[in-house]
Amino acid sequence: VQLVESGGGLVQVGDSLRLSCAASGGRFDVYAMAWFRQAPGKERKFVAAVSWNSAETNYTDSVKGRFTISRDNAKNTLYLQMSSVKLEDTGIYYCAQYHIGAFHGSISYWGQGTQVTVSS
Repeated sequence: VQLVESGGGLVQVGDSLRLSCAASGGRFDVYAMAWFRQAPGKERKFVAAVSWNSAETNYTDSVKGRFTISRDNAKNTLYLQMSSVKLEDTGIYYCAQYHIGAFHGSISYWGQGTQVTVSS
Protein backbone atom coordinates (compact mmCIF):
# COMPACT_ATOMS: atom_id res chain seq x y z
CA VAL A 1 0.00 0.00 0.00
CA GLN A 2 1.22 3.46 -0.90
CA LEU A 3 -0.03 6.55 0.90
CA VAL A 4 0.71 9.93 -0.65
CA GLU A 5 -0.08 13.10 1.24
CA SER A 6 -0.69 16.49 -0.34
CA GLY A 7 -2.06 19.90 0.54
CA GLY A 8 0.56 21.09 2.96
CA GLY A 9 2.10 24.53 2.77
CA LEU A 10 2.68 27.83 4.50
CA VAL A 11 -0.34 29.41 6.15
CA GLN A 12 -0.99 32.10 8.71
CA VAL A 13 -2.49 31.79 12.15
CA GLY A 14 -6.24 31.47 11.86
CA ASP A 15 -6.22 30.18 8.29
CA SER A 16 -7.69 26.95 6.99
CA LEU A 17 -6.01 24.14 5.11
CA ARG A 18 -7.09 20.75 3.80
CA LEU A 19 -4.71 17.84 3.62
CA SER A 20 -5.35 14.82 1.42
CA CYS A 21 -3.93 11.33 1.42
CA ALA A 22 -4.33 9.17 -1.66
CA ALA A 23 -4.06 5.43 -1.14
CA SER A 24 -3.14 2.88 -3.78
CA GLY A 25 -1.89 -0.67 -4.14
CA GLY A 26 -4.26 -2.31 -1.70
CA ARG A 27 -7.56 -2.13 0.09
CA PHE A 28 -8.50 1.23 1.58
CA ASP A 29 -12.14 0.90 2.43
CA VAL A 30 -11.81 -1.79 5.12
CA TYR A 31 -9.12 -0.21 7.28
CA ALA A 32 -9.16 2.61 9.77
CA MET A 33 -7.02 5.60 8.87
CA ALA A 34 -5.28 8.32 10.82
CA TRP A 35 -3.25 11.48 10.72
CA PHE A 36 -0.16 11.98 12.83
CA ARG A 37 2.18 14.94 13.00
CA GLN A 38 5.74 15.58 13.98
CA ALA A 39 6.75 19.01 15.19
CA PRO A 40 10.36 20.12 14.76
CA GLY A 41 12.57 18.31 17.22
CA LYS A 42 9.72 16.27 18.68
CA GLU A 43 8.27 12.82 18.37
CA ARG A 44 5.51 11.89 15.96
CA LYS A 45 2.13 12.18 17.66
CA PHE A 46 -1.44 11.18 16.95
CA VAL A 47 -3.77 13.86 15.55
CA ALA A 48 -6.98 12.16 14.40
CA ALA A 49 -8.40 8.84 13.28
CA VAL A 50 -11.46 7.55 11.45
CA SER A 51 -12.91 4.05 11.32
CA TRP A 52 -13.31 2.15 8.06
CA ASN A 53 -16.91 3.29 7.54
CA SER A 54 -16.54 6.78 9.06
CA ALA A 55 -18.84 5.79 11.91
CA GLU A 56 -16.24 6.69 14.53
CA THR A 57 -13.67 9.43 14.78
CA ASN A 58 -11.15 10.38 17.41
CA TYR A 59 -9.06 13.51 17.93
CA THR A 60 -6.27 14.60 20.15
CA ASP A 61 -7.52 17.26 22.54
CA SER A 62 -5.51 20.10 21.02
CA VAL A 63 -7.32 19.89 17.66
CA LYS A 64 -10.86 19.11 18.78
CA GLY A 65 -13.30 21.60 17.31
CA ARG A 66 -10.73 22.85 14.80
CA PHE A 67 -9.79 19.79 12.69
CA THR A 68 -12.07 17.34 10.93
CA ILE A 69 -10.95 13.98 9.61
CA SER A 70 -12.95 12.37 6.82
CA ARG A 71 -12.59 9.79 4.09
CA ASP A 72 -14.01 8.98 0.70
CA ASN A 73 -13.78 5.25 0.17
CA ALA A 74 -14.90 5.56 -3.44
CA LYS A 75 -11.85 7.73 -4.10
CA ASN A 76 -9.46 5.90 -1.76
CA THR A 77 -8.69 9.23 -0.14
CA LEU A 78 -8.35 10.47 3.41
CA TYR A 79 -8.72 14.12 4.36
CA LEU A 80 -7.88 16.42 7.22
CA GLN A 81 -9.66 19.75 7.25
CA MET A 82 -7.71 22.14 9.41
CA SER A 83 -9.33 25.36 10.59
CA SER A 84 -8.25 28.15 12.91
CA VAL A 85 -4.69 26.88 12.72
CA LYS A 86 -2.22 27.81 15.43
CA LEU A 87 1.54 28.11 15.52
CA GLU A 88 1.73 24.80 17.36
CA ASP A 89 0.08 23.03 14.41
CA THR A 90 3.33 23.37 12.50
CA GLY A 91 4.91 20.07 11.57
CA ILE A 92 5.08 17.24 9.12
CA TYR A 93 1.70 15.56 8.77
CA TYR A 94 1.66 11.84 8.08
CA CYS A 95 -1.15 9.68 6.80
CA ALA A 96 -1.36 6.19 8.28
CA GLN A 97 -3.38 3.03 7.76
CA TYR A 98 -4.31 0.71 10.62
CA HIS A 99 -4.20 -3.05 10.28
CA ILE A 100 -7.92 -3.36 11.11
CA GLY A 101 -11.11 -1.42 10.54
CA ALA A 102 -11.12 0.23 13.95
CA PHE A 103 -8.48 2.63 15.20
CA HIS A 104 -7.44 0.50 18.13
CA GLY A 105 -4.78 -1.56 16.43
CA SER A 106 -1.34 -0.99 15.08
CA ILE A 107 -0.26 1.02 12.07
CA SER A 108 0.53 -1.01 8.98
CA TYR A 109 1.54 1.72 6.55
CA TRP A 110 2.80 5.30 6.64
CA GLY A 111 2.94 8.00 4.05
CA GLN A 112 5.98 10.18 3.45
CA GLY A 113 4.44 13.25 5.02
CA THR A 114 3.52 16.76 4.00
CA GLN A 115 4.88 19.88 5.66
CA VAL A 116 2.52 22.36 7.28
CA THR A 117 4.03 25.61 8.49
CA VAL A 118 1.93 28.13 10.39
CA SER A 119 3.31 31.63 10.64
CA SER A 120 2.22 34.64 12.61
